[in-house]
Amino acid sequence: MKTLKFLVLAAAGLIFMNACQSQKKSSDASFTLANAKDSASYAIGVQIANNFEQNSILGDINLDAILAGMKDNQAGNPKITVENTDKIVNDYFSKITASKSGDKIKQGEEFLAAKEKEPGVVKTQSGLLYKEIKAGAGPSPKTTDKVKTHYRGTLINGTEFDSSYKRGEPAVFPVNAVIKGWTEALQLMKPGSKWELYIPYYLAYGERGAGQLIGPYETLIFEIELISIE
Repeated sequence: MKTLKFLVLAAAGLIFMNACQSQKKSSDASFTLANAKDSASYAIGVQIANNFEQNSILGDINLDAILAGMKDNQAGNPKITVENTDKIVNDYFSKITASKSGDKIKQGEEFLAAKEKEPGVVKTQSGLLYKEIKAGAGPSPKTTDKVKTHYRGTLINGTEFDSSYKRGEPAVFPVNAVIKGWTEALQLMKPGSKWELYIPYYLAYGERGAGQLIGPYETLIFEIELISIE
């Protein structure tokens, strides 16, 4: 939620500056990037606009209220103290995100419930589901170990969001430096094994999501091959 808060405040700053300079009749069409400062400033504007579109939050905020808050704070009489702003912003956007993602949570739960009934699928106490495709041998890695893996990740609708196979290079990382579903599964696998994981959102990227393809509350599917313990 800190990213959303930053975007809101950054956009508000642009609105405020624009309001203070409303008497200047400048045109976007006539604006030129005369120096490095202009280019960097323009790039910030592009980033903010792009992030607003990706997070789809423009309809969830009141720009007039943002501007009023900035003016009141500058005048020294804000209606909400600075100390309380983090909680208010985070609570609000948490509820908005949960409301918009209700269908996604339900779809994930239905997918996992159906998958759990399939032959060979095992469910752990945490809610992680996995299916062994190929057996391995030897000791399982510990949380303090580094492992080498090949993997492919998709959403439940089949959209692929990552693949070490496509990159043509295995990934090496600490067992405790990945999402909870991976950390749990890797400690159950043996070198040479290949599993398919079905990971509920709370063992994946939770309410935040990750990148442009993994949204909030996404249930994820991973095909993972444990090549070796490094």
